[in-house]
Amino acid sequence: MAIQLEKNKSISIAKEQPGLNHIIAGLGWDPSTVNGHPVDLDLSLFMLAENGKLAADEYFIFYNNASSPDGSTHYPGDNRGGEGDGDDEVIHLDLSKIDPKIEFLYFAVTIDQGEERGHHFGHVQNSYINIRDASDHSILCQYQLKDHFTDEDSIVIAAISRNGGEWNVEALGQAFSGGLNTLVELYQ
Repeated sequence: MAIQLEKNKSISIAKEQPGLNHIIAGLGWDPSTVNGHPVDLDLSLFMLAENGKLAADEYFIFYNNASSPDGSTHYPGDNRGGEGDGDDEVIHLDLSKIDPKIEFLYFAVTIDQGEERGHHFGHVQNSYINIRDASDHSILCQYQLKDHFTDEDSIVIAAISRNGGEWNVEALGQAFSGGLNTLVELYQ
């Protein structure tokens, strides 16, 4: 059974599943249409150095930069509406290949054209992030976003961080306004 993550409480991947290196971060949500447009969530990943900033611009993984320079991550594509069962957007990671200068992996969820279309996370239902074992797609842990939002259009939903050579997963759920640009400015 998957571990339900709580905000600001980390779990050790190595303790929960020893030897696990190939994981999938999966984002899901229920489809909705607001102001005549589907609410489109995008999953992205900020690969941060010890100082909490991007190690280099190429370590920002999103729909316009699908892979990291160290070959550890891959974003296979965009799902625009949240249709279907299971994860709607995913990022594949091989923790063993992550450049040693990377200390933190911050998973962000943003609403595409949120400001222009009047969309915010108050319009999003049943959103979650899963961390899965890539070999069998079993869910190691999950964080379900249950907070009430009224104006925010971007969220740093979860983090994976190095801890003495092991990787820990933590739910964050930190919400922001200003879309993807706000987060890029924060971590650049």
